[in-house]
Amino acid sequence: MWYYENKVIESIEDMPEGTFGFVYQVTHIPTGLKYIGKKQLISNRTLPPLKGTKRKRKIQKESDWKTYHGSQAEIKTLVKESKDKSEFRRDILQYCKTKKQLTYFEIKWQFVLGVIETEEWINNNILGKFYGKDFD
Repeated sequence: MWYYENKVIESIEDMPEGTFGFVYQVTHIPTGLKYIGKKQLISNRTLPPLKGTKRKRKIQKESDWKTYHGSQAEIKTLVKESKDKSEFRRDILQYCKTKKQLTYFEIKWQFVLGVIETEEWINNNILGKFYGKDFD
């Protein structure tokens, strides 16, 4: 279940109109570990052309955002090992209208919260350029 300002978000209709994606924080309640990430609401796929045509087909479909917890290996392991998905609190920090905004605000939240500076965060890098090991 996703929360935004303590309100439950169950569908795209619960979000502001024109939302492309959101920046989120996942908290593993038993350990207190946290993770900041971003998620697009719609995924674009390119399919091969139909028989007898040359043009590739492009389709859009809703992403897996309702069941998504994060892309980082450690968060995936925690989710896989968890018997109860209620061990995770998933909060939407900010809605974004474009892909560029989504990337910018994910990075901004990561820097503001200092995710690579303390052990409470699962994030081990920002943009693949700044690493927690650089602060040891």
